[in-house]
Amino acid sequence: MNLGYARVSTDDQDLRLQRAALVAAGCRRLFEEKISGAKRVRPELDRLLGQLREGDVVVVTRLDRLARSTRDLLEIADAIGDLGAGLKSLAEPWADTTSPAGKMVLTVFAGIAEFERALILQRTGAGRAAAKSRGVRFGRPERISREQWAHYGPLLRSGEMRPAAVAKLIGCGRATVYRRLERDTER
Repeated sequence: MNLGYARVSTDDQDLRLQRAALVAAGCRRLFEEKISGAKRVRPELDRLLGQLREGDVVVVTRLDRLARSTRDLLEIADAIGDLGAGLKSLAEPWADTTSPAGKMVLTVFAGIAEFERALILQRTGAGRAAAKSRGVRFGRPERISREQWAHYGPLLRSGEMRPAAVAKLIGCGRATVYRRLERDTER
């Protein structure tokens, strides 16, 4: 069964053109919503995915009605495919996972997206390494100064003070004290 999904971003936009195109394409049920495509939580899309059965086809007028990014599109297409259903775009005939050619195109897109993610990770890793070599520190700033730890560390290790008491005196969380203790024992 063909199931249509129509979406506009704002309340003052109209769904009529999408609705007419989806009905003309043979959609027996329509799922419509007025919500930004940037929002991942879309109740009608979730309802549509929840009702998909093997052999069904999700039809959209354009892919940007379904997803705003390649990653989002691929995740939605994977969810549809995992249910044994297909995806078809009326404006982009190459986006039709019910055909071998459409599946291939989507697979190529997935490969490109994966390659792009790998390049981004590689560049950010190289950037972080270069920054670290220049002395840049990442993460949260130390909540316990060297002077504080020089005073409280031995008291904690000897059992004279408890982590909760030290955390209260320093003004940090107990977990911060425990992490610092753990770091000391690893050395």
